[in-house]
Amino acid sequence: MANNDIRKAALALAMLAATAAVRAQVDYSVVAVNEESGLELTRITQDNDFVCMPEVRRMGGTVNWFSNRIIDVSVDGRKLAYISARGETTNIFIKDVARQGGSVQRTNRRAVIDFSYSPDGSSICFSEQNGDYNQIFQTAAEGSYVCRQITSGSADFTPVYSADMKNIFFARQENSGVSVWSYNVANNFLASYTRGMNPCPIAGRKAMLCARTDASGRGEIWRVDYETGVEECLMADPNRSFTTPSMSPDGRWILAVGSNVLMNGTQRYANTDIFVCRADGTGLTQLTYHAADDLSPAWSRYGKYIYFISQRGSATATANVWRMTFAY
Repeated sequence: MANNDIRKAALALAMLAATAAVRAQVDYSVVAVNEESGLELTRITQDNDFVCMPEVRRMGGTVNWFSNRIIDVSVDGRKLAYISARGETTNIFIKDVARQGGSVQRTNRRAVIDFSYSPDGSSICFSEQNGDYNQIFQTAAEGSYVCRQITSGSADFTPVYSADMKNIFFARQENSGVSVWSYNVANNFLASYTRGMNPCPIAGRKAMLCARTDASGRGEIWRVDYETGVEECLMADPNRSFTTPSMSPDGRWILAVGSNVLMNGTQRYANTDIFVCRADGTGLTQLTYHAADDLSPAWSRYGKYIYFISQRGSATATANVWRMTFAY
């Protein structure tokens, strides 16, 4: 499933194109395949936006990928934020969705690896690689570049705000594995919750979604109620891995990245696609089918669209942010 070696996260993000061996198997210039009819795909960024492509590794018919969130949409739906690799740095840039013109640089750091908007759109929390550690910071969504450091001396990543903005949830990698933690904004208190990564707090409940690895190494999506202690597996398949869960704005759907296998005669080609299921785990549905890798999906404000990263539509396999309709 995901690449958990987050000490190499910045290097993983800086990979803007696939290897030559992979390119030989995929026609990236195709925008959509037959199974994707009705998705109304729109490219939001351009090649000169230098959108980071998360690292994807293939071996023995399996696929592993960097699962951290590297795009997000502002609360008013007008702005798309993404991580861009320019020079020897990775930073957050923001683009007006309607105009689709130039982008504004939001952070001025060395190696930002993932981030998310606050529910009210006023702030952004992000993690940055610093030597052997990943540290979490908070900054304003507009204006000042001043950053407040949240954690230090640990391998922390995928920060995300709770709905009431009282806590920032994140994943921490330790010798015993990866677990979900929170930072209390008011009193600086740190708390450990459960095994897993890619946390997604559920609005109106003391619960979260997270990704976990089963005994065979496949990724699953779980819902954890940290008030009652009830834990439920919602998205799992013996032949697939799933990561990066997020709840739709209306609370009815769970969005995730999943692995897929395409067949060309007797040849197997493993890639990543976008999946959804209902909030109770039923109705698992594959949305994208392109041989390009589709990653880091994010909901639009009202859930009408899904934004994601893909190399599709580019003969050079250059990554861009795409948008598709969601009409379920």
